[in-house]
Amino acid sequence: MDTPFAVIDGAVVDETGLRHLGNPLSEQRRLATGAAVAPLGDRAVLAVPGEDRLSWLDSLSSQALARLAPGESTELLVLDPQGHVEHQASVIDDGDTAWLIADRVDAAGLLDWLRKMRFRLRVDPRSADDEFAVVGGTPAALEALAVAAPAGSPLIWIDPWPHVSPGGHAYAGADPHPGIERRWAEAIVTREAERDIAHAAAEGRLRLAGLDAAEALRIAAWRPRRGADVDERALPHELDWLRTAVHLDKGCYRGQETVAKVHNLGHPPRRLVALQLDGSGSVLPARGAAVRSGEDAVGTVTSAALHYEEGPIALALLRRTVPVDAALTVDTEDGPVAAAQEVIVPPDAGATADVPRLTRLSRRPAAT
Repeated sequence: MDTPFAVIDGAVVDETGLRHLGNPLSEQRRLATGAAVAPLGDRAVLAVPGEDRLSWLDSLSSQALARLAPGESTELLVLDPQGHVEHQASVIDDGDTAWLIADRVDAAGLLDWLRKMRFRLRVDPRSADDEFAVVGGTPAALEALAVAAPAGSPLIWIDPWPHVSPGGHAYAGADPHPGIERRWAEAIVTREAERDIAHAAAEGRLRLAGLDAAEALRIAAWRPRRGADVDERALPHELDWLRTAVHLDKGCYRGQETVAKVHNLGHPPRRLVALQLDGSGSVLPARGAAVRSGEDAVGTVTSAALHYEEGPIALALLRRTVPVDAALTVDTEDGPVAAAQEVIVPPDAGATADVPRLTRLSRRPAAT
């Protein structure tokens, strides 16, 4: 896709947008501390105006949206009849329009499905991608931009992760949860404002970070994402997504029976884990790379990155029955790499699970 950020010295861009500006590790640090913002070319914006928009989205998705207040941030999942994740979107409403931020690879499919489900209701979902872009960073950094937005004032979605939203349920027992350290927000800005941001960066008046930096911070926070960690079999339980994207006490929606049955009576067949990879090599595993216990493939990598403090890290989906202390390796182009497992979703995840509070593994240097 076309991006105004290609003109910046040192910019590396691809079809998704700005990947980095030459030093992704430094960009991560600046992004995490609010000293930079990240143009998110891999996001797309959908607009849903109409009087029935919130009750309609409520009826179609896993989230309780009927009483969503203007400016309140949440997220939704659209599930298939068997409870598998089909679509995901971040949601913020301005009082007249519900704005959805979706992964670009999923946005067209989500919009097509929404249009098919309108019936006679007063809703008119549309793509707003030609008009608006998305920029990510800390809430304070985005507020400081003071850029034009759809409603005439900044429209900033605050990521609820990893706090447990009303009606949600947490599986991860890490104490503290690594996502607590990540303050993340995404602003919907006009395309003109996006060009202004690019010009400010080119002139040295604004620091930017690329998508690689944003992705590394997401992985370190164990934050699931539709365009990375979801395959055709994914259940929200497997990704600890009941935490922020599912309301367990709301009315009927497609896939609800599976959500309730797995949570209350069973266990998800797979579980998301965090992997700390042997840092002696320079090659990260590709998405879909096999995770092995001995010679047996027991799961797949969903996301991987080089983190500025933790080194090479990844998220992976494993079979539920893989022991939490199993010695694991991950396939890479350079051969197998040792991987230390951190439990995110425990093997007995469910409503009655006794989840222990676990001290996190970390390679971060001790404070001095």
